Amino acid sequence: MQNAGDDFLKKARKACAFTGHRPKKLPWGYNETDVRCVALKAALERQIRSLVQEGVMDFLSGMAEGVDLLAAEIVLYLRSEYPSVKLHCILPYKGQETEWSAASQARHHAILAQADSIIYVSRIFQKNCLLERNHFLAAHSDVLLAVYNGEYRGGTAATIHYAQKLGHSVIILDPTK
Repeated sequence: MQNAGDDFLKKARKACAFTGHRPKKLPWGYNETDVRCVALKAALERQIRSLVQEGVMDFLSGMAEGVDLLAAEIVLYLRSEYPSVKLHCILPYKGQETEWSAASQARHHAILAQADSIIYVSRIFQKNCLLERNHFLAAHSDVLLAVYNGEYRGGTAATIHYAQKLGHSVIILDPTK
């Protein structure tokens, strides 16, 4: 486990952070065999490959259920092809997954076991730790890859707006199309 001051933050390498909706806001919910989810995973993989070919080697996942876990798994899959690719898991607090289903918790822990670094914004749940995690993701990346349905409010929208405010590139994939 690493802390916020560790090496990847001091690097000159390009970084991409992920943001996106939880399963309840995705058209297919938890059914990842749905053709729309399969199509989204393929689109995410194409976009991540493209970013790697442009020199992005560090990927940051907030490790929430839904898009964050999907994107993290794709990065781990692509590491066999691109060994320089790194996955950095940025969690809002220790134990965020404890209220999830057993399957989601197992998935979460499997990803963490393969991560290149794990950073906790807070050791315990605090009022603003999710927002702080999202700000951390945007602030420590050059590009934000978002799966976003266009909702005006919510964490994904706020993270996109924050990255734009910082002048970072934002790529949006619409899960409804």
